Amino acid sequence: MSHALRNRLPLNALRAFESSARHLSFTRAGLELCVTQAAISQQVRTLEEQLGIVLFRRLPRGLDLTEEGQALFPVLNDAFERISAVLHQFEDGHFHEVLTVAVVGTFAVGWLMPRLASFRAAHPFIDLRILTNNNVVNLASDGMDLAIRFGNGQWPMTQNLKLLDAPLTVLCTPDIGRQLQTPEDLKRHPLMRTYRKDEWDQWLSAAQITPWRIGGPVFDSSRLMVESAIQCGGAVLVPANMFSREVQSGQLVQPFPIEVDLGSYWLTQLKSRAKTPAIKSFENWLIQQVAAG
Repeated sequence: MSHALRNRLPLNALRAFESSARHLSFTRAGLELCVTQAAISQQVRTLEEQLGIVLFRRLPRGLDLTEEGQALFPVLNDAFERISAVLHQFEDGHFHEVLTVAVVGTFAVGWLMPRLASFRAAHPFIDLRILTNNNVVNLASDGMDLAIRFGNGQWPMTQNLKLLDAPLTVLCTPDIGRQLQTPEDLKRHPLMRTYRKDEWDQWLSAAQITPWRIGGPVFDSSRLMVESAIQCGGAVLVPANMFSREVQSGQLVQPFPIEVDLGSYWLTQLKSRAKTPAIKSFENWLIQQVAAG
């Protein structure tokens, strides 16, 4: 299509065709666009004349798209939906920017959620969308702007900003805690595990105890594992700073001061992704919240 033809294409005619193609009816398209059926038909015919093609087969009852119409319709439908989505983000003279963040569930519940009200108050025009996961996320394929994940920060395709250290320690219910005089006493209780298999071995080694075979249940979420310990008994190995509310409320106790550092929480973003104003705002807010403690 020539540049001159692109400049001549009337928006109303394109909109009339897109609506007619969705409904396969000039009448229903006219009702949607608040014009007469005759006006819709004329706009579509004008578009056909400018393009030099036939877009519809006119049937006794309704319409049917030609091959050319079938080729044009999905392109226009997508374009109008995208325009509508962007225009919907404007409200009261402000642009509402969408920010989608994937967050490992333990961090989301244990640290982020109690602070989100302050982010909303500071940035009312950022539509923040939080999706939790068990630390497995692909920013590119999942369409995420940012991710907060646990690990060593060595992810090659992303910019990685360290947020919080998260040393692991033993937590258990007060009843079990009273039965634990030394770390070896843990042998008499179920030890719950995550999918990272060597965590207990490393903690026991840090406690100067020869590791033994751990046979407790395995969970894909530290948050779920802790809830199971509260309800069913047993000991868990988790970052205590993510479960401070459970410790402060007396649901859990930390029987030993021993900790092992196996990772931290990081804010990650694709290196190929430009920092939007919303991304910068969220990153700066996180830095301020971490500094505040």
